[in-house]
Amino acid sequence: MNKIQQLFDEWQRLQPLKPEDQTRLTQKFMLEFNYNSNHLEGNTLTYGQTKLLLMFGETQGSASLKDYEEMKAHNVGLEKIKIEALDRERPLTESFIRDLNKTILVENYWETSRTEEGLPTRIEIRVGEYKSRPNSVITPTEEEFTYAAPEETASMMTALVEWCNKAMAEGKLTPIEIATLFHYRFIRIHPFQDGNGRIARLIVNFILHRFGYPMVIIHSEDKSNYLSALRQSDVEVGFSPSDGANASLVQVQPFLKYMVTQLERSLELSIKAAKGESIEDDSDFKKQLTLLKQKAQKEKNSPALDTPQNKLNVYNLFHRFFAIELKAALIPASDFFNTYHFFYFFSKDIGQISGNGFFSLEEMKDLSSELLTDKQKDIVVNSQSIMLKIGLQGIRGGLKMKDISIHHDAGVTFERGYYFFNGKSFVYGTYPSEEETKLVIDAIKKDVLLKIQNAIHED
Repeated sequence: MNKIQQLFDEWQRLQPLKPEDQTRLTQKFMLEFNYNSNHLEGNTLTYGQTKLLLMFGETQGSASLKDYEEMKAHNVGLEKIKIEALDRERPLTESFIRDLNKTILVENYWETSRTEEGLPTRIEIRVGEYKSRPNSVITPTEEEFTYAAPEETASMMTALVEWCNKAMAEGKLTPIEIATLFHYRFIRIHPFQDGNGRIARLIVNFILHRFGYPMVIIHSEDKSNYLSALRQSDVEVGFSPSDGANASLVQVQPFLKYMVTQLERSLELSIKAAKGESIEDDSDFKKQLTLLKQKAQKEKNSPALDTPQNKLNVYNLFHRFFAIELKAALIPASDFFNTYHFFYFFSKDIGQISGNGFFSLEEMKDLSSELLTDKQKDIVVNSQSIMLKIGLQGIRGGLKMKDISIHHDAGVTFERGYYFFNGKSFVYGTYPSEEETKLVIDAIKKDVLLKIQNAIHED
C-alpha cells in the first residue's frame, strides 16, 4: 500500500497532463480496458478489430455482430461510469448498476440451458434485471459453485451498495480496498444472469475514478491468475452465498494483493504518459501488425452475418426448441391419422424436402461445427434454410371422417444479414421471443383443430 501511495502522490503532482499526453493515455486505457474485459468473457474481436471499431468506427473480419455490438456497448458503459464518478455528491445506486447491465448487454436475448431433469431448454436473458433463475459455475475440480439465490439477490445488492457508499464517505479503507471488496462481494452475489464480470470491473473503475486514480485493467492473458486469486479468497471466505456477500478485507487478501499489483501497473503507466514517455508495450507490436493486416485487405467487409456459426446458432439457440415444442404439441392430433411426418433438416434449397443437400438434425443435441463431417459442413456453409415441414395424413379406420391431409411449414430461411421466421426478419444473434413462438404454435394447433372438426361426418 505504501508503494501505491507514493505512486499516487507522484501522479497527482504531474497533474494536469498536456492535452496530447492525456489523449494518448485516455485512448490507451479505453482500448485496453474494453478489449481485455470483453475477452475475459469470450468476445472474439481481435485487438486490431477493437481498435478499428472504437477509434475509427470501422468493422472488419468475420466476428459476429453480437461481438461488435457488445464491444461498442461496453465502451458506452465505460464512459457512463467515468461521468458518474466525477459527481462526488451522487451516491452509487442499484438503478445505475442495473442500467449498466442493460447498456453493455444491449437487448434481451436467448441462450440454451438445462432443466432440473437435465433436459435442454431455452431461457431469456433480460437485460438490466436481477436474475430470476439460480446461477452457478463448475469449478476446475468439477464441483458446482452456487451464487446467491434469486430471492436473496435484491436484499444483498441493497446492502452491498449501502456499504460501498458508506465506505467511500468514511475514508477508513483505501479506494483499492473498497474496489476490491466490492468486486469480490458482487461476484459472489452474481446478481444478473449475464454480464456480472464486466459490471464488477466497471464498478471497480468507477470507485477508483471517483478518487482520482487511473483505471485498473485485468489483461485477458492474465485470466488464470485473476481467477486463481478469486478462488483462493473463496477458500478463506467460505462457500455459502451469505459468506461471500459479507466477506471481510482480511479474508480476500489473495484477491487484494492481485488488485494492488494491477493498480501499481496502471499508476506506473499513467506516470510515464504524464512525463511524455512511450506507453506502448511489447504486445502492441503484434496488435499493431493485426491492425495493419486488416487495413491492407483489398475489401472492407462488414461482419459476415450469414456465417456457418450464425446459422448453427439459429438452430442451437432457437429453432430446435421451437421444433421440439411444436412436435410435442401436435402429438394428440396424430391419434386421428395413420402418419405424422416431421421433416426437419438443413437444406441448400428453400421449400424442398428431398434431393441432395440436407441431413437430419438431432433435436435434443447442440450442433457443433467441430463435430460435423466435411459433407455436413458443406451443407451448413451453403444452406439456404432450416426446413421444418409437418404432415398429418391418412385418417385412421373406424373414424367417421372424410379423408384429409394437413400440412404446415415452420422453417427458417437465411439471408445475408438476417434470417426469416414466420414472415418476420431477425438479425443474426437475435431470436423470436417465447410469446412469438407460442403464437406460431397456437395458430398451427388452431388450424389443425378446425380441419379435424370440419372433417368429422355429422349424424
